[in-house]
This record gives sequence, C-alpha cells and structure tokens, in this order.
Amino acid sequence: MEFALNELLRTLLAWLSLPEVGLPALFAVGLLAATILPFGSEPFLLAYVTSVPEMLWPAIWVATAGNTLGGVVSYWMGAGAHGAYGRWRAKRAAITRSGGADHVAERWIRRLGPAGLFFAWLPVIGDPLCLVAGWLRLSFWPCVAWMALGKFLRYAAISWMLTLVL
Repeated sequence: MEFALNELLRTLLAWLSLPEVGLPALFAVGLLAATILPFGSEPFLLAYVTSVPEMLWPAIWVATAGNTLGGVVSYWMGAGAHGAYGRWRAKRAAITRSGGADHVAERWIRRLGPAGLFFAWLPVIGDPLCLVAGWLRLSFWPCVAWMALGKFLRYAAISWMLTLVL
C-alpha cells in the first residue's frame, strides 16, 4: 500500500513538473491560496522548483501573478461588500459603529494606505488586508503593485532558501 502511494505521488509530481501543466497549476494554486481558502501555495512552489530547478524564475513569476490576482479578487470582494453595506445602511435608520477590535485593521490600513498591502503575503492577516483595502476603496493600482512586490519577495526568498538546502 505504501509503495503504491509513493509511486502515485511520484507520478503526480512528474506530471505537474511538466511546464505546460505545472506552471498553470502553480498559477491556479497561487490564486486560490490568496483568497479566503485556508491553504498556502508555498509547498506546491517548492515541489515544482525541486522537480524542475531550471524553471525557478518562471515559477516564481507565475506564482506571484496567481497570488496577486487572488489578492485582487479579495480586494474586489471588499469593495463589493462596501457597496452592498452602503446600500443596506441607506435603507435603514441610524446604525452605530462600536469602534471595537474589528476596526483595528481598518485604522491600520488607513494609516499605511496602499503600502500596507506589502504585507498581504502574511498568513492569516494578508487576505483580510486585501479585503479591507477594497472596503476602504484605496487606490487600486498602487494596492496591486504593493501586493505584487510583497508576494514576489516572499516567493523569491522561499525559493532562495530552497536552493541553499539543495
């Protein structure tokens, strides 16, 4: 049983290491990982780069593009939620805001502006940062640029550490 599982994993990894399959799969994994789904794309990137070391930089760029696009999706989800909330609030009388802990991220991203999205790569808080930026309707292209820079540097650093180990 264990031999069959190992052989299946080797076959799957060999299939995913093909540039025509692996890079699109890496893009999709990066995109999905940057949404509210609870998983990371780093293990897939490391597996791909381990299998096809000569594709290191294309893999980093593809993972960055997918992960940034996932952040953009989160941004637009936040912007859409803001619009829906505004319409809902307009239909209601006075709705008060408590100013509690749920507004800490809002105050933080307001203070940093789009540059705060440099930290969109962080686990747990990165996706909410993108949502809050969309909610606050921060300038779109600077947000995308800061997201992409942070995500690129993360993937490059992780890949660089892998090359030290190999």
